[in-house]
Parts: sequence; C-alpha cells; structure tokens
Amino acid sequence: MATDDETARIHGWFAGRLPEGWFTGAPEIVRDREEIAVLGTLPDPPGDVPEAERAALIEGLARRFREETRERRIEIAGEAEHKFRQKVSWGVVCGGETVMFTTLSVPVMTRLRQAERQVLDTLVAAGVARSRSDALAWCVRLVGRHTDTWLADLRDALQHVDRVRSAGPDVNS
Repeated sequence: MATDDETARIHGWFAGRLPEGWFTGAPEIVRDREEIAVLGTLPDPPGDVPEAERAALIEGLARRFREETRERRIEIAGEAEHKFRQKVSWGVVCGGETVMFTTLSVPVMTRLRQAERQVLDTLVAAGVARSRSDALAWCVRLVGRHTDTWLADLRDALQHVDRVRSAGPDVNS
C-alpha cells in the first residue's frame, strides 16, 4: 500500500507537470503496486443533447482528447515512470462516464475450489466471459461496483494504519 507521503509527492508532481487546460480541475490519481492511473475530467456535454446521442458524444470527446494529447501524455508518462518506477495509465471522465485509454493487465494467481471454479465455468458457458480469467475479472468488477463504500472505508482504515505505523518507534535503530 502506498504511503501518504509518496501519494502526495505523485499528486504534486502531476499537478505541476500536466499542461493547464487539459482538465476542468485537478486530475484524480489512483495508485496501486503496479500502476499510476491519471484520470482527468473533461467538460460535460451540453444537457440538451438527446440520450441516444449522448453516449456517442462522450465517446467522441474522449477520443479527441486522446488523439490531441497523445504525444504529450507519452512524454509525461515516460518521465513519471522513470521517476516513480511505476507504469502510468491515462483516462478521462466525461458526463459521468469513465473512459480509460491505457491500463495494465496484471496476472494474479489464485487457488480455487471446485465450487468456485464452477461459478467461473458457468459464466463462460453462458457467454458472459471468454475464459475463467475473464470470468474472474468480471466477478471482481461486479463486487467492486456493489461495495464501493465498504471498500473506500477499508482503504481509509489501511491508510490510517500506515500513518500510525510510520509515527511509531524506529525498530531498525
């Protein structure tokens, strides 16, 4: 888990490095052990756009931003990857929709019992997923979507533990 100091340093670096005008506010920086994701908010589409047109408009705005900023994003990501020793991915939020341009796909090993494998196999057989790996990723996304508040509380508690631990005595002395 990242420490508050590291996270603050990364937030500050991106705030100083990203060109003004790219986003409507400060980007959201989401970090785990492998990746730093930079999510910037684009201006919302006009409210009078018909619903059928809205999704296509958001997709078009995200695609335009992606193409127009590609070279600068690659340059900034290269600098950040060298400085922080983590891969950088990019995405935007527009009209309440999140569109990721690049993300890492990290393999995770797990041991599953037969009943758990049967759940994955059912999802594959039903066409929900192409493989057990896809089915497991689908399950994780579903759980994450339905337990956002609980997961956020858990992450806050872990950050509190990190702060308390770092304020404790130095046992290496």
